[in-house]
Amino acid sequence: MAKKVFAWSPIRKLMKDNGAEMVARDAVDALIDYLEKTAKIMTNKALEMTRHAQRKKLTDIDMDLAMKLLL
Repeated sequence: MAKKVFAWSPIRKLMKDNGAEMVARDAVDALIDYLEKTAKIMTNKALEMTRHAQRKKLTDIDMDLAMKLLL
């Protein structure tokens, strides 16, 4: 299994804080996989915005635009 970017415990806590009384390990792993895939997609789209603006630094504005386009 590949190393995860997101820590398991905070994601489990987030799920429990939002009403899940009991959380299976597989459910946490599934959410982490989804979050990692989504983060990669968003970052790539934001990098397109950065390059289009002929900049090297990815900014919060780039991320906001990427999220508006993809969500």
